[in-house]
Amino acid sequence: MDTSFYAYLQQLELLGFFTGYPLLYAATLFIAGNQPVKNTFKSRVVSLLPFAYALVGTLYLGLQLKNLYPNYSFENVRLSIQHPWLTGWALLSVLFWIPFLAKKKVLSLFHSLVFFFLFVSDLLSNLKQPSSGAAAIRNDMKIYTGSLLFNLSAFALVVCLFFIANYFKKKNQ
Repeated sequence: MDTSFYAYLQQLELLGFFTGYPLLYAATLFIAGNQPVKNTFKSRVVSLLPFAYALVGTLYLGLQLKNLYPNYSFENVRLSIQHPWLTGWALLSVLFWIPFLAKKKVLSLFHSLVFFFLFVSDLLSNLKQPSSGAAAIRNDMKIYTGSLLFNLSAFALVVCLFFIANYFKKKNQ
């Protein structure tokens, strides 16, 4: 089978995992507003955005490891990954588990914009194709909606885990 099909599938995987984050980031900052006071609920929630992004990156890493199983050799990895630079960039999102990087929330946004621009360029290229453009745009929008819901779910999970851990930490003091 042609490798361009597999490359397209891997591109859709990347879009499905990472393109919804910029909208989630913008919506969260819009809802939270500019809070000058620290330790408010909104400022705490905003500070958890990079951890949600790191969770999405960790799940992407898990998918890649599952796809490569049982042969993790360098040769198999080289042959299986069609977009090595984009995949490597996506795997760098795991670094947002590091608190130093997580404090710089805007870095997670800049990291995800690479995939968002890939999504926008895919949409624009599909607009130029009158025959299959509408179906491809519909497919891209389904991928984007799924990515947004996936990122929202990851964010909700991180927020819930944070407040549960905070509750038990206060209870034990």
